[in-house]
Amino acid sequence: MIYIRNIFKQDMVGGKQVAFTKEPSNVFFKFNYNTPDPDRQITFEFKVQDPNSPFISKSGRKIATRLYANPETEARIDGELKQFLRDELNWGLNDIVVFKYKKDDLFEFDFIPKSSNSYNSYKEILKNNNHELIINETDSAIQNSTAEEKSFIDSKKIREFVFSVFKFVHNEFGDEFLIEKSAIAKRKLSDINYEAFIFPDYFKTQPILGSFTDKQSENSLKTSNTLRFFAENLEILDQKYIYFSTQWGFPEFQNSISFIAFNQFILDYSNKKYKIEYDDKSESYKLVLNNESKVITPIDFNLESFQAKTKEAGLIFAPQLIQRFIASLCTKPFVICSGLSGSGKTKLAQAFSQWITSDKSQYLIIPVGADWTNREPLLGYPNALDKEEYVSPENGVLDLMIRAKNEYEIYLADDSKIPKPYFLILDEMNLSHVERYFADFLSTMESGDKIPLHKIENESLIVPSAIKLPKNLFIVGTVNIDETTYMFSPKVLDRANTIEFRLTEKDLEDFIASEIKLDMDILTAQGANMGQSFMSMALLETDKNLKTVEDDLKLFFSELKKSGAEFGYRTASEIGRLMYMLEELGEAGENLLDLAIMQKLLPKLHGSRNKLTKVLPVLGGFCLTDKSNIKEEYLDKYLSNNLSEAELKSDINVKYKISFEKICRMYKNAVENGFASYAEA
Repeated sequence: MIYIRNIFKQDMVGGKQVAFTKEPSNVFFKFNYNTPDPDRQITFEFKVQDPNSPFISKSGRKIATRLYANPETEARIDGELKQFLRDELNWGLNDIVVFKYKKDDLFEFDFIPKSSNSYNSYKEILKNNNHELIINETDSAIQNSTAEEKSFIDSKKIREFVFSVFKFVHNEFGDEFLIEKSAIAKRKLSDINYEAFIFPDYFKTQPILGSFTDKQSENSLKTSNTLRFFAENLEILDQKYIYFSTQWGFPEFQNSISFIAFNQFILDYSNKKYKIEYDDKSESYKLVLNNESKVITPIDFNLESFQAKTKEAGLIFAPQLIQRFIASLCTKPFVICSGLSGSGKTKLAQAFSQWITSDKSQYLIIPVGADWTNREPLLGYPNALDKEEYVSPENGVLDLMIRAKNEYEIYLADDSKIPKPYFLILDEMNLSHVERYFADFLSTMESGDKIPLHKIENESLIVPSAIKLPKNLFIVGTVNIDETTYMFSPKVLDRANTIEFRLTEKDLEDFIASEIKLDMDILTAQGANMGQSFMSMALLETDKNLKTVEDDLKLFFSELKKSGAEFGYRTASEIGRLMYMLEELGEAGENLLDLAIMQKLLPKLHGSRNKLTKVLPVLGGFCLTDKSNIKEEYLDKYLSNNLSEAELKSDINVKYKISFEKICRMYKNAVENGFASYAEA
């Protein structure tokens, strides 16, 4: 017989001893339980008495477990925990307590009274036993365990999963919801007439169920050799022969709008009892209990919070770089990250997206292919073989855009409902000609017009005929420069904020000294409660905000004009907005214009030695308080490696330090290589 021994450690005000009755049990586990009082924490540790028990930890083997107890069972809970359950939660006869494994020694605590909608589900899961045991063989399995959540259906096959979920939920909730939400339309399958049950609130005019006069076979339910309905007759809704649709086999189903629509359908059908989800670890689809009672309470955006989390995750970024990145996103939702390969361009974009969003449906990282010669990899295309079908890209970009658009349209109808942010990260954006595959995006960024997608007259299509770029969709492109990539044209750079990533000696020292292992999972949804505040900043209308820097801007405009790199109204307006956002995030003084020059004016500058050695010294002079000896004291010294970046930053004569250091580097490249551009290898 295995026994629970006793309770062990605790850290409580007053240091009272907690007791736990020695009762038979077939498990051992350890968990931390935090009461609502932050000063009171109870730590329990259960041990196995029988040394021959198969549940004892050996060779790193660990056990995750689920335990419930109620006042009438042998598994009694005494002491402080019992007092808390009974006095503060009104724990009563047959109410259920569940300890759910999370990670390491941490267990989550759930209280399910008989009045809860989840009560019968938990009772079914636990099957009236005190314990349910789940053994995981490795530490990693423990840490990623889903023991806290029973999956009623688990499958890697999309169509079969959806069909099984529908039957499962129907068995419990019957026909009432289906009758209330469905509409019936006359349809034809080959030469067979049938009645299509459609659910327009979820799937537009896509038939989900088909009712036929006669019994159908697998062959009769096919068109073009594709099975359109499962051959199993459901015999529901008082229909003699009714079949469920097979049209769910979208690539990357978990990232599609069909997945979201079906999940909402199941949530509503089951009165919020069940939901579907995709498990990245097992790469399978699951039907689970919908226990998400957690409500995200919006708070103000906090830059320092993200900076701290990146450090905790093992990422090393200068605070100003993070500040520039977020300010640039708020200025305009198109940011280009260029610079040294391996300097963290993609990681910063991924980290922020992962931190600010509530789940993976809000961001995508897409590697750009060298063979991208048109828009199809991003927007898909009408199927030439089936005139009623539109083929969405398998990478999920169009689905992400549609999700963002749907969210933004709710905001347009009611501006009190701030939309969630969505992120599209295009990795190695210049592996192909950007102007070829990205032309529609570049055009609509300025015109505000819709991107036309198709002219298919099929109401069941979830893909709209045209789509605008919603303001809650942020596009980040990363750029490397080498012999396999292409340069950006001025029209691309003009529409973006361009941020250069470089490493300093201090960055390298910090990286070498750091003992923290990279763990991006630490960032997941940690800033989701700041998503509304971030979006409010991004949607805020601002003034031009240029009066204080008018003289300097005129100087730069006049000199850039001589080399054909002058800027227009759009750039001037975005400089003012960028300065405003930087100031909102804590930047001040001359750094505001310095960063704006670096990100909006210098990126368009490129050319031969003859061209740049004339314009760069003049532009550099605008960055200095005293420009009389710019060539001798700065450019020539930098060219001969007698002037370091650290010396430039500490020089009080340099007003715009970041921009001036970049100008010096471009000048050196132009002299040494005969050509220079903003983007460097």
